[in-house]
This record gives sequence, structure tokens and C-alpha cells, in this order.
Amino acid sequence: MQHSKGFLAVVEAARPNINEININQAREQLANNPNAILMDVREDKEWENGHTIEAIHLSKGLLERDIESVVPDKSSEVIMYCGGGYRSVLTAEIAQKMGYTNVYSLVGGYKALIEAKWQMGLKD
Repeated sequence: MQHSKGFLAVVEAARPNINEININQAREQLANNPNAILMDVREDKEWENGHTIEAIHLSKGLLERDIESVVPDKSSEVIMYCGGGYRSVLTAEIAQKMGYTNVYSLVGGYKALIEAKWQMGLKD
């Protein structure tokens, strides 16, 4: 997908304000912290087409409204991913503005998870 210049500008402006991690770092953080949350912030249709087995779903469009009920502890470690690593930059920034202190955006998003042969499927 070709992203608009305006969207890319917003993402690039947010990027310095958040923490990004790569696939290997995400694997390590999830392995070392059984309470860490892998959060898929893609839209419903994207989620329904496939996602990581351990992920929870909270789309970017509902994040601000629902994150406090889904993740009440604002010190929780949350690794967010989207399709390619752009929207998750924005959601990580929003979560931080809402008081979350341990939030990350996964570089490369769902595409990177697939390339890394992360376990995929539909969560029960």
C-alpha cells in the first residue's frame, strides 16, 4: 500500500517520541515477561484474515476509548503491531499520552511477523 505524504509526516513526527523494537527484541521481551501483551492494532478485517496466536486485538480506531478497560495497569508491557509498522507508531504515542509507560511499536508490523515465521492462526 502506498501511504500518503501527510500520513507519513505524522508517523515520522511521532516516531522520536516512542520506543520501537524489532522481531528479535519482541520475542525476547515476550519470553522474559509472561505478562507482556502483544496487541494487534489493525482493523477488524485485517485481524479476521489472520494474526499471531498470542495477540489481543484492539484496533487503532478504538484504542483511546477501550485501552484502559483492556489494559488497566498502565505500567504493563505492551508491544503493538499493525500491518507494516506505521499505525502502531501512532497508537504507541497515543497510549503514552494516556499514561502508559512501557509501550512499544513493532518495526515492520504484521509483515515482519509473517517473514519471521511467527506462529499465526486464529485465537480461540
